[in-house]
Amino acid sequence: MNLTSDLLERFPASKPALVTISATGERRVWHFGELVARSAGLSGAMAARGVGRGDVVMTLVGNRVEWVLTLLACWRMGAVPLPCSTQLRRTDLEHRIDAASPVLCVGDEELLAEMPDGVPAMTLDEIAAVLDEDRAQAAPVAVADLDPEDGALVVFTSGTTGPPRGALHVQRYLPGQTAQARHWLGAEPDELVWCTTATGWSKSARNVFLAPWLCGAAALIVEGRFDPAERLALIERERVNVLCQAPTEYRILAKRGEVRPLPSLRRAVSAGEALDPGVIGEWRERAGLEIADGYGQTETGHITGNLVGDPVRDGSMGRSLPGFEVRIAGEEAGDSGELQVRAASCPTFFARYLDAEGPPDLVDCEWWPTGDVVREDEDGYLWYESRADDLILSAGYRIGPFEVESALVSHPAVAEAAAVPAPDAERGQVVKAIVVLREGEPSDELARELQDHVKRTTAPYKFPRIVEFAEELPRTTSGKVRRAELRET
Repeated sequence: MNLTSDLLERFPASKPALVTISATGERRVWHFGELVARSAGLSGAMAARGVGRGDVVMTLVGNRVEWVLTLLACWRMGAVPLPCSTQLRRTDLEHRIDAASPVLCVGDEELLAEMPDGVPAMTLDEIAAVLDEDRAQAAPVAVADLDPEDGALVVFTSGTTGPPRGALHVQRYLPGQTAQARHWLGAEPDELVWCTTATGWSKSARNVFLAPWLCGAAALIVEGRFDPAERLALIERERVNVLCQAPTEYRILAKRGEVRPLPSLRRAVSAGEALDPGVIGEWRERAGLEIADGYGQTETGHITGNLVGDPVRDGSMGRSLPGFEVRIAGEEAGDSGELQVRAASCPTFFARYLDAEGPPDLVDCEWWPTGDVVREDEDGYLWYESRADDLILSAGYRIGPFEVESALVSHPAVAEAAAVPAPDAERGQVVKAIVVLREGEPSDELARELQDHVKRTTAPYKFPRIVEFAEELPRTTSGKVRRAELRET
């Protein structure tokens, strides 16, 4: 199997595949034939730099065609892409390099400055030279004949009780996206889909371009930060038919009064955290759109959603995808419990963590424990209630407290720190840090200094928007921090 021959080459070469809009507003339409040819050329250049089948290739690229081409080149030759968020800093990158041992990093030159020594780099300028048809190029790598269990993608989790862990997905993960693409994303052939998520997150590799292509649709990728006014203008100008946004983006657009009828937009979906019913209601009233919320994890891919053809239930994460088996552990007579998915029923279930010797640990040898507490109504719709662990879901980002706490205690003034979620009207949750000082006195100035320190030490989206000081952290008799108590203060 190979995505190149199984999917890309089956489309007419002249069929539009991708619409790209650069940070400067430059627009270009890429056809499937171009993407196949350009990614083939890039595979040759990567091979000349020592990349082979099974090798890991990091990316530090935003929503640009070079990111798409790098992933396609990897999948053509059997290399394993590791897309990284462009907001990662040196400490984050060092951890990923230690875990995944990449042989090459493809990235923007400015972002590559954060890379530690030891990993060869390929800049966007070098990719441009590879794509220049007037220059002599290395021969493309032949399309590899891959096994369904060969490596296809590494995505790092957010981390809750320790550092983020690299989850290895295998080749079956790529065509395995068909279920969510057709039954949740819901694109139709020749439509235009815009999944706005940033590169480096599991949803980006599966929904920015792969899921649209599995439906025969084209994908829109836009370089740059979220701008509420520009977002809707782009939807209108490009005549987007299917929109996949983070809940925070839907929230902000609703709160700022930006929502209006969008004639081209036929379907809107959301995932990453629970979307509150009030926001769904406002989009329904002002834009005439039903937002179909959904649910998935880094390890599992997409699992549930308000599916195509089903009535949307405001606030529900929907029902399991066709063929996917889920259960609620410990549920009795409608009570809530942990959502678990039968691994064998989930074609997008991961193979293993990079730091583990064997396959994932399963309950009763077959059920994956998601760590999310849900309840099920009489019609099989699932309703999210809470995390069983302490993951913080902020503006679509999944933030592990361990990373925030590690950044805080690296400051000389901090003796201890705990990070917990705090409710926020726009972001759903924000990071709240409770800090025990080693020296100095609590002050607003010190709080700002600690916030800036976290931004410099780790990805800026992880910084605590609320900083509180305490004499000590509440602990259990075994020494664990009582996070529930901190969340309530």
